[in-house]
Amino acid sequence: MAKLNVRGIDTHVEIWNEEASQTLVALHGFTGSTETWRNLASALPQVRIVAIDLIGHGQTAVPEHFSRFSMQEQLSDLEEVFHQLQLEKFTLLGYSMGGRIALSYAISYPTRVEKLILESASPGLRTSEERMERCERDHALAEKIAANGVESFVNAWEKIALFDSQKRLPTSIRQAIRKERLTQSEHGLVGSLQGIGTGKQPSNWSYLTQMDLSVVLITGALDGKFCQIAIEMKALLKNAHHVTVNDAGHAIHVENPAEFATIVMENLT
Repeated sequence: MAKLNVRGIDTHVEIWNEEASQTLVALHGFTGSTETWRNLASALPQVRIVAIDLIGHGQTAVPEHFSRFSMQEQLSDLEEVFHQLQLEKFTLLGYSMGGRIALSYAISYPTRVEKLILESASPGLRTSEERMERCERDHALAEKIAANGVESFVNAWEKIALFDSQKRLPTSIRQAIRKERLTQSEHGLVGSLQGIGTGKQPSNWSYLTQMDLSVVLITGALDGKFCQIAIEMKALLKNAHHVTVNDAGHAIHVENPAEFATIVMENLT
C-alpha cells in the first residue's frame, strides 16, 4: 500500500505479490477501488498486481475543482504513477470505466503496454448526439447523488439491470461489493460522472484500426450489450481475442472469479 503525490493529488496505490516478475496494472470500475482486485491478487500469487484508486474513487484524494476530473487528466496521472513506480512495460487490465481508461491510456502511451485486457469495456460512444444524451443522463444522476447522498445512490445503483446477474451471488459477496461502493464520496462520484463518464470522454472507435497491440476482450454471456460492443471492437482491432464467460454478467471478476483469474493468467505475456 502506498500514497503517491501525483500532480498535486494524493493517490492511493495497492501492490500485491511484489516479488513476482510479471506486472499487471489493474483499473477498477465506477464506484470501485483497489479492493476490486484483492481476490485476483490472491488467485495469481505469481503476478505482481498494481491497483490504483482512480480519480474520484477510494482513498485517492478528491480534487476540489471539476476541471481535474477528465480523461486526459486521469491519463496524465497514470503516466506519473508509472513513472514514480518505475514501471517501464506491463500488462494493463481495466474493468468497465477502468476499461475505458485503460484503452485510452494504451492509445496515448502505446509503448508502455505489452498487452491490454478489457473486461466489459467500451471505446466510448460513436456520435456526438449519443454523447450529449449520455452527458445529460449522467448530469441528472450526479445531481441526485449531490442531493441525496451516496447511500441513496448505491441503493438504486445496485438495482440497475446491468447488475441483475449479481443478485444470485452469496450474501457475503454482495455485502462486500456494497461496502466498497459505500466508501465513495459524493463529490468524487459526481466529479467522475461529469468529468470522465461515457458521454464526456472522447470516442476511441476510430483509433481501434490503428492499434497494433494485442487486446483481450472479456465479456459475460448474460451481458448482451457489452458482448455486442466486444464483437464490434474485435472486428476493428488487428490483434484481438474475445472471450465470453458463460452464466456471467457485467462483473465477471466477481461472478466467476476462478475463470476470470484463469483467463487473465492465460493471456499474460
